[in-house]
Amino acid sequence: MTAFDATREFAQSLDESDPLRGFRDQFNFPDDRDGRRNIYVCGNSLGLQPKIAVQYVTEVLTDWARLGVEGHFHASRPWLEYHRLASGGFATLTGAHEQEVVAMNTLTVNLHVLMATFYRPDAERNKIVIESQAFPSDYFAVTSQLQLHGYDPADSLIEWEPREDELLYNEDLQAILDRHGDEIALLLLPGVQYYTGQVLDMAELCEMARQAGCRIGLDLAHAIGNVPMSLHDWAPDFAAWCTYKYLNSGPGAVAGAFVHERHLDGDGSEQLTGWWGHEQSTRFRMARQFEPAAGAERWQLSNPPVLALAPIVASLSLFEEAGIDALREKSLRQTAYLKYLLDEEFAGEIETITPFDARGCQLSLVITKPNLNARGVFKALEQQHVTGDWREPNVIRAAPVPLYNSFEDIYELSVRLRAAIRANEPR
Repeated sequence: MTAFDATREFAQSLDESDPLRGFRDQFNFPDDRDGRRNIYVCGNSLGLQPKIAVQYVTEVLTDWARLGVEGHFHASRPWLEYHRLASGGFATLTGAHEQEVVAMNTLTVNLHVLMATFYRPDAERNKIVIESQAFPSDYFAVTSQLQLHGYDPADSLIEWEPREDELLYNEDLQAILDRHGDEIALLLLPGVQYYTGQVLDMAELCEMARQAGCRIGLDLAHAIGNVPMSLHDWAPDFAAWCTYKYLNSGPGAVAGAFVHERHLDGDGSEQLTGWWGHEQSTRFRMARQFEPAAGAERWQLSNPPVLALAPIVASLSLFEEAGIDALREKSLRQTAYLKYLLDEEFAGEIETITPFDARGCQLSLVITKPNLNARGVFKALEQQHVTGDWREPNVIRAAPVPLYNSFEDIYELSVRLRAAIRANEPR
């Protein structure tokens, strides 16, 4: 790899040789402010709007206006099967078979829907393992599942703790499995830890669960569209993800789910059921006998919100064009460049807690310079029109996204970061 240089000209040269640079023009950035362009490094929270999303949403609105209910069958992209327009993209990005994935609901709803099938506690196995710093929605989901089944989370929730460096180590999880394996019914773990940005070894986690005889689900909210995956081969029991982060589908957009093919031959008696999970060819007979749809679609409950699906279908077309492997290659180079600038320009002032050998798009930055207020630095960045993300107690999350962030964005982030530090130094 070419050695890096801490100059704007070098960043611009990286952009000039970037084969993916044209995708930047296909996204809408926040408006300039006081003559400054926005530096958007918050795709780990909400991705930018693809310009073609407007086209896809307008198409649905136009078809609704001219066709009414007949749009289910005769729209430009018929609504009856609209959710399937996301299946190919989801399968590619997660390394799954198309029959194993489905676009439906939102993330936490999907976790509940899937746990209704895959968390089946009994007298021997009833405990759930999560990481102790899990995103609150995961914590709320598993504790409520425990309580609904009559278990006290104080007794039946086991938390995988990070070490002093704030990172998770598989050997610590293995120790939990060795100690409590016969009591554990389910592991619900992230693909990428949202706070530190650590990419977990998902393949090994799945193997550890198999060896312990318990089921495993993965929350891929920060993994999909960020790192390549191989869910079919890794074979977790289930997975779920949102689409409004790296998949750029808009606030609160339709989420996705994965169920491994070994679970796709049931009769529907071990899951929550709804009309849209019924076999399509007989769905409109309105029979009371549930006939499961093929594949993961049987976990659908209601007909999908087509207007909310349109942006994700639009965004997935860009991923198909760019390719996840090429995006990952660029992402690794962008985060390496950001790390270089931190080490070169901010030694003793800022460090990242994200492990360099297990990183995605996100680097989580911590202010280490004595007597420098981290929150003040973040506020100063906001005033300079940098859109990042603050997480208590002291982390600034910065996520250059290879689809739309440039290397010059990363360089300019370092320039504004220096100004933000100077503005907050004790006087």
